[in-house]
Amino acid sequence: MNGHVDDIGYGKQFASWYDRLFPKDANAVTTAETLVRLHPDPEKGTLEFGVGTGRIAIPLSQKVGHIIGVDSSPEMLALLADAPGSSDVTGVHADIRSYSDDRAYALVYAVCGVLSMLLTPEDQQKAVQRAAGLLSPGGRLVIESGNRPAVEAMHEGLARTTLFVPYPEPGTGLQTHSTLPPGSDLWQCSHVWYESDGTTRVGSELARLTTPDEVDTYAVEAGLTPEARYADWQLSPYTSQYPMFLTTYRKGV
Repeated sequence: MNGHVDDIGYGKQFASWYDRLFPKDANAVTTAETLVRLHPDPEKGTLEFGVGTGRIAIPLSQKVGHIIGVDSSPEMLALLADAPGSSDVTGVHADIRSYSDDRAYALVYAVCGVLSMLLTPEDQQKAVQRAAGLLSPGGRLVIESGNRPAVEAMHEGLARTTLFVPYPEPGTGLQTHSTLPPGSDLWQCSHVWYESDGTTRVGSELARLTTPDEVDTYAVEAGLTPEARYADWQLSPYTSQYPMFLTTYRKGV
């Protein structure tokens, strides 16, 4: 059904500590609950692009039933298969730019910057086009992605900056060395994760930042209608200063 998978190696670097960076916590539950509200018809199916270890798909499946989760990383999918509560999530090793299926879904979603992991406008357009093609009439596409204006503001005109985010668990946190040359839309982040016992883990990722208007253009070209734009999973009003943005689109009936 699906051919070659171009794996960027994200899972090789991050799979063993991904759940430390993005824990399956109350924030994940909030995201799942919002997706339940946005779901047009759970009986018509749910598809996630970039399912990872199931941070969102697992709590969502407990509300809407079976979910198909596509990911290019075999390492992440292996963790998903062994994760508690994942019996209603089927992981599929495939490329979101070319994934095909024999059914249509009422909800397709891609969260946590999955779209930004595709490094050209053409590849990002392909993923949105695939998502649109997999939607049933009246279905909804939900995309959460990195917000280029906010990242540019964070850099304050500098090509490089360093950030540290403390986590709730004492002694843990994430240091990020962020590189965004002026005029570039390719954002490189080198991360150092600090455990409370003094050990560290490192990994690097490259993303292509987008603006909400750019993603809207992808959706319109794919035959979808832009519906709403938010800052977060509480559906707060969009702001250019928030590091992520959330957009929804509908397919015509």
